Amino acid sequence: MTPRTPPKTWTTADIPDLTGRTAAVTGANSGIGLVTARELARAGAHVWLGCRDPRRGRDAHDQLTREVPKGSFELVQLDLADLSSVRDAAERIGRETGGTLDVLVNNAGVMALPLRRTADGFEMQFGTNHLGHFALTGRLLPALRAARAARVVTVSSLAHRIGRIDFGNLSAERRYSKWLAYGQSKLANLLFTHELDRRARAAGWTLTAVAAHPGMSATNLAAAGPRLAGRTRQAELLHRGTRLMTQSAEGGALPTLRAATDPDVTGGDYLGPGGVFETRGAPVWVSTTAAARDRATAHHLWAVSEELTGVTYPGL
Repeated sequence: MTPRTPPKTWTTADIPDLTGRTAAVTGANSGIGLVTARELARAGAHVWLGCRDPRRGRDAHDQLTREVPKGSFELVQLDLADLSSVRDAAERIGRETGGTLDVLVNNAGVMALPLRRTADGFEMQFGTNHLGHFALTGRLLPALRAARAARVVTVSSLAHRIGRIDFGNLSAERRYSKWLAYGQSKLANLLFTHELDRRARAAGWTLTAVAAHPGMSATNLAAAGPRLAGRTRQAELLHRGTRLMTQSAEGGALPTLRAATDPDVTGGDYLGPGGVFETRGAPVWVSTTAAARDRATAHHLWAVSEELTGVTYPGL
């Protein structure tokens, strides 16, 4: 994938009219997910808000309704760390959208947690960031296929550059490093994107799979790990520090929004901030590591993901 330079700075004003389109955003109750949902709705899309916590989801729904009075939102309870919740959410979205979904934004994630396991026994970061989204996308595949030109956007990270897929230790069976586990999950996001795009192309589908990363953005993600470990002081310092050193959630959401809506985006593209070290700035096409483009690893990861989740992709 060759990085491309856009002809001009891209902002939310460049989002095309999305009237009549339906989108789903995971992790829509805060940060980049909240901004993404807001701007998609502002452009006319009906947006499903996938939120793990019902109370925070209701708060987000109320906030978005105030900020976009003419927006159309629907809240769905979605815990990516529980495959039964993923199944239930996908069934409801598929049923209540009339079976058509134009945009899926796989945004939710956890970062650098102490060792935790999902409801199904997977290491929490790999299970949430990759397996949960793999299962959700697969279960929503009929609705995505029914759309005229659906787009799946999966949010990765600069940390994919430290990632390595260790098939013998995917769920921390032998050892655990919170940062290496996070890097592995974010690398998995990119491998999934490329493999989904290749398979959709080979099948002749009009589904586009792309990825984005937010650079360094002021969200609650960095503080979540220390908070879970009971280090509230460290969590508070990280929360304050990220707000001083990073761009806003509005800026961090721009690569995702461009990936989801720009007609110049094509399958397998990767977008991120165009500023220094891709930490901030207007969204542009960026490059990945060679590991993120390794076809053999992507193919193997796909097969393992199907086995672990029990979710297959008919026709691919």
